[in-house]
Amino acid sequence: MQADPSAGKAPRGEALELVIFAGDAVLAHPLPPSGRVTIGRAEDNDVRIEHPSVSRRHAVLHLDPGLSLEDLGSANGTSLRDSRRTPEDGSTQGLIQIAAWKVDVTPGDTLTFGSVMTVIRRAAPPDELLPAGDGLAPGVVVHHPAMRALYAQATLAARSYLSVLVLGETGVGKEVLTRAVHQRSPRAKKPFVGLNCAALSESLLESELFGHEKGAFTGALQAQPGLFEAADGGTVFLDEVGELPMTMQVKLLRVLEERQVLRVGGRNPRPVDVRFIAATNRDLEAEAERGAFRQDLFFRLNGITLTIPPLRERAEEIAALARTFVERACAQLDRPRVPALSGEALAQLERYAWPGNIRELRNTIERAVVLCAGETLRPEHLPSRLQASGVKAPPSSRSDAAPPSSLPAPPSRPAAARADERERIIAALEVCAGNQTQAAARLGISRQTLIAKIEAYGLPRPRKRT
Repeated sequence: MQADPSAGKAPRGEALELVIFAGDAVLAHPLPPSGRVTIGRAEDNDVRIEHPSVSRRHAVLHLDPGLSLEDLGSANGTSLRDSRRTPEDGSTQGLIQIAAWKVDVTPGDTLTFGSVMTVIRRAAPPDELLPAGDGLAPGVVVHHPAMRALYAQATLAARSYLSVLVLGETGVGKEVLTRAVHQRSPRAKKPFVGLNCAALSESLLESELFGHEKGAFTGALQAQPGLFEAADGGTVFLDEVGELPMTMQVKLLRVLEERQVLRVGGRNPRPVDVRFIAATNRDLEAEAERGAFRQDLFFRLNGITLTIPPLRERAEEIAALARTFVERACAQLDRPRVPALSGEALAQLERYAWPGNIRELRNTIERAVVLCAGETLRPEHLPSRLQASGVKAPPSSRSDAAPPSSLPAPPSRPAAARADERERIIAALEVCAGNQTQAAARLGISRQTLIAKIEAYGLPRPRKRT
C-alpha cells in the first residue's frame, strides 16, 4: 500500500469521535486530542465493546503524532475500509485486514473489530440544529402544520418570563425546541446550561445543580458553583425532569419560588436569575395526580406547555430529515460524494412507525451511510426491521393529545410496532449482558423507563452477575 500524505492526519484542534454501531443503537465516544485509546471487551478499556467477537484487549487507537490503529493480536481480527480508496462501483476492494500491526487511519474510515462495525468521524458542532433568528438553521425541518404552529408558539413563549414545559416521546427533538426558545428569548446572549436529570445519582445531582462549598464532602477540595449559578442571567434546561427523586423535587421547588440556591455544605443562600425549561417524555400531570411527582412543582414548571408530535404523525418531514442526516453524516466522515436516497429506501423510511422518533431515524441514516460505499442509498443499507415493517401507526385524532408516559403505548398501537420495541429491548439487554443502565442508554431512554417497559412486556428482569 503506497503512502498517502493525508493518512493519519486530522485538522489540528478538531474534535473526533469513534462511533459504534451496536444493533439498532449508534454510540459515539469522543476521542481525546492526543494519547491512546484502548478498545476491547474488558471493562477497563477506554472504549468498551460488549460483543463476543471482540477480544478483551482488541486494539489501540493512537492519536498522535497522527491517527493510527494497532491490532493487539485479537482472536477475530480487525479490518479497515479506507474511505479514500473506496472504488467507484461500491465494491469492498478497499478492505484491509490488520493483524498484530499498525496502520494509518483518517476520519471517515470504517473499522471492524471482530464483527462490530465502527467509524471515525468528526464530532458534530453542538449547536448545529439551532433555529436562528426568525428562520431555521440547516438541520431543523418544520414542514408539518402542527410543527409550524408549535414553533410559532415557541417564539411567543420565548418572549415571556414564564417557565416552559416541553413534552414529547423519546427522541422527538425536545432539546432542539428548548434551544430554540432560548435563542429567541431576551436571554439569548446569556448561558444555556442543560442537565439530564436521569443520568446522575441523587448525591451527584444535588452537587451539579446547587454546587458545593469547600469541605462539604470527601473530595470537595474547593468551592464549586452549581448549574443554577453558572446559568445566571440565562436558561437552565432540565431534561428528563420526571426522573427527579422526590427529595430533589422539594429543593428545586424552593429555587423556583425563592430564586435562591444553597450550596451543599453552605449556609448563605445565593440569588440566581435564570429561566427554567424542563422536558420529559412522561405525562407529568398524571404523575402528579397519582403522587409520583409533586403537584406544586408541576404547576411551577408548567407555565407554558409545548407538546411535540411524534415523527409517525408528520411523515412528510421524513424525507427532508433523512437527506439532512445523510449530508451531515458525509460531512463528518469527510466524504465528498453525498449518496442519493433511492425511492425504494425513502418508501421504507416513510412506512416505518419510528418508535424512537428522530433519534432513531438519525441513527438509522448514519449506519446506512457507513454501509453505503456507492452513490445511492438503497433498501439493503437499511436495518431489516424497516423492511419487515408494514403499516405506520395511525396518527392521533387529538391535536392536543398529551405524550405518553414512560410506560409502553396502549394496545391501540400496532402490534408490529410493539413487537419491534420488545425485540429492541431484548437485543439491547443481550448486548449489554443484562446491564439495565447501559441498555437504557443504548435505547435512548432512562433506566426507570426501561424497567417499566420490561415489566409491561412481561420480560424477565436481568439478574446481577455474582
